Amino acid sequence: MNKDKNILKYRDYELEDFLADEFFISWAKNPDGEGGHFWEKWIAENAIKREMVMEAASMVRSLTYKKRPQLSDRAYLDIFENVLRSDPRSENEDRPQQEKSSWRSWFGIQKIAAVLMFAFCSWVVVQVYIIDPQKEEIITEVAWEISENPPGIRSTLRMGDGSMISLNANSKLSFPEHFSDSIRLVRLEGEGFFDIEEDGRPFIVELGSRQVEVMGTTFNVRNPMNGELSVALISGKVKVKDEVGNQVILKPTEMLSIHQNGKLSLTSFDSLEVTGWKDKVLVFRKSDKEEIIQKISDWYGVEVTCDPRIKRSWAYSGEYKNESLENVLKGIKRTLGIDYKMEGKQVKLMKGRS
Repeated sequence: MNKDKNILKYRDYELEDFLADEFFISWAKNPDGEGGHFWEKWIAENAIKREMVMEAASMVRSLTYKKRPQLSDRAYLDIFENVLRSDPRSENEDRPQQEKSSWRSWFGIQKIAAVLMFAFCSWVVVQVYIIDPQKEEIITEVAWEISENPPGIRSTLRMGDGSMISLNANSKLSFPEHFSDSIRLVRLEGEGFFDIEEDGRPFIVELGSRQVEVMGTTFNVRNPMNGELSVALISGKVKVKDEVGNQVILKPTEMLSIHQNGKLSLTSFDSLEVTGWKDKVLVFRKSDKEEIIQKISDWYGVEVTCDPRIKRSWAYSGEYKNESLENVLKGIKRTLGIDYKMEGKQVKLMKGRS
């Protein structure tokens, strides 16, 4: 197979083209097979097609096709010869009349043969691609649901497989109405804590061009729109894959961070700092001004501005469980000497009085 030629060919494919391509179907049914490396590389180089490819692969895995009918060369030849031998004229016609219209009869037979051959080929195509009625499975578009939390709101969702997902404020989770028989796939923007039930199917969290793959485990994922991505493993085992197929396998108490410059770092982590949010604990650990403002904005759903005259560096630490916004601001004021003003959903941090 000419792989360079195929790379160019697939760029113009639509959903139905992937579903009819034997090489793609073979990979979708067995991602670890011969075509695995090719498709991982192709998806990495054609990120705009990624969602379409994943949807097509999911559809392929959820379908059962009838076995292609196998006809011998002799059978095909017999059918074709029978079509050509068919003659609609009566045997009682006289010879002179036959000779006068011989050229018309020949073209008439050709037309009949073409129609019959077209009908036969259509029947073969239907038999090849029709879905086995015994399975009662049909090709349908996968219906996706979206759970989105604005700043100040956190929620917990129970998936159809029993897995529990806690979704932080200012975060969005997309998931299918029903998981397929071979894979459990969700998409995360923001932050979520996952407690995944093990049922034999891999559970995949898509994070843009990256993936976290697990079986049964608990872990936290932070995937902000602008910032570094992090995956912290509490129990079990997870595999983090990037867009070109590189992967890192984490063990419990390890956290993988992918920085904005693309560099990776593997460290231990403070469990309360990383996952405390799901238990309504707001945690600061030597937080600078930008982190404090972002956490308060997301946690309480307010807009925070800061007096530009405040030049000093911040390194604030504190823990607040189910505390009000004003109590948090009072704690920051006592430690950093920074004053504040609250007006509805507006919070202004100001230089403290000397």
